[in-house]
Amino acid sequence: MNKLPDYIGPCAFGIKMGVITPHCDLLGMVHGAMQQCANDYFLDDGDVICITESVVARAQNNFVTTDDIAAELRTKYDVKASDRLGVLFPITSRNRFALILKGIAKAASRGEVIVQFSFPCDEVGNMIVSPEFADSCAINGMLEYEEIQHSCRHPITKIDYPGYYKKIIEAEGARAKVYLSNNPEIMTALKPDCVVIANIHERHKTREMMRGKIPNYLTLQDICNDPSRPAWSEWGLLGSNMSSDNLLNLAPRDGDTFALSVQRIIYDQLGKKVEVIIYGDGAYKDPGTGIYELADPQPCLGSTAAFKEGRMREGIKYKLVADSAHAEGKSITEIEALLTEHKQKKFGQDDMVSEGTTPRKLEDLIASLADLVSGSADAGTPLILVKGIFTER
Repeated sequence: MNKLPDYIGPCAFGIKMGVITPHCDLLGMVHGAMQQCANDYFLDDGDVICITESVVARAQNNFVTTDDIAAELRTKYDVKASDRLGVLFPITSRNRFALILKGIAKAASRGEVIVQFSFPCDEVGNMIVSPEFADSCAINGMLEYEEIQHSCRHPITKIDYPGYYKKIIEAEGARAKVYLSNNPEIMTALKPDCVVIANIHERHKTREMMRGKIPNYLTLQDICNDPSRPAWSEWGLLGSNMSSDNLLNLAPRDGDTFALSVQRIIYDQLGKKVEVIIYGDGAYKDPGTGIYELADPQPCLGSTAAFKEGRMREGIKYKLVADSAHAEGKSITEIEALLTEHKQKKFGQDDMVSEGTTPRKLEDLIASLADLVSGSADAGTPLILVKGIFTER
């Protein structure tokens, strides 16, 4: 294999690797895969090595059980088995939230768990009630699950998530109450002993809304984030995934440290100056289902230092410049020269030359690209090599 020719623009390639298990030498495996790329003249300065967060966490043996979650709620947040616990704005996901809810319910196994969903969909776009029902029902107060359960079947998975969550709670011995409302004061009016703020991207805003209204409240990030424990993550339970019936794979801890280790070994052993990110969900919205795929707290969960500078991907509106120059009668040669000239200049976002080129954080863009290439169905390529974006070819 030869180096990509100059007429190839930005692109991403899935790199196959072996099975990653707890305590394996993931750094050595990444180096081995990149050694193959270098041997085939396929690794260049400026490339970005993208490693999916799940394999980093698995190699770290970063797993917790539902019993671990329950124990931490009892010891760290003084939750008692007879307490009334509130769960505010969870997403509807068997993979992402079912086991978290199971752990919460275990902590209040002789009490009550109140779940308040947002309406008509969760924070990442999963429909909680049918579109037809949502169109016919505008609510300012709250809806009780029992009143609307006939309208709660998810259009894609066909699962009644409010009913499914209710069964999870009851299976642990707790009583279950399920409501739908976008008003967090509904939860405070029910006077729970403790509230677990379960939304992801709006968690800080929701936390502020709880201040002074509930004596004991926390976010998912506050659970399983203790570095003194064998398994932990600075993200807590955010970004965790179901691993088995009772086991959760946390997001990787110290993602920046691992990214820097990869960067260092690639430079020391292969002589290439690359950048590295640990990526999770891509930040994109499915146009057919309306589902916003970002169930992780952010697309990039660790990176090398170059991304800490807040570098944005921005540029000129290529087709606008080309069309305008053509309309002025310029030749193809002149248009190409003009485009080259404009690329060397710095334009403000209010300039017509930049119109329509919304700046995006470079790590979010690359992480989203890597996630699309690797795919949720897992093509056996937890390593993605991105070329021609960080350093323009």
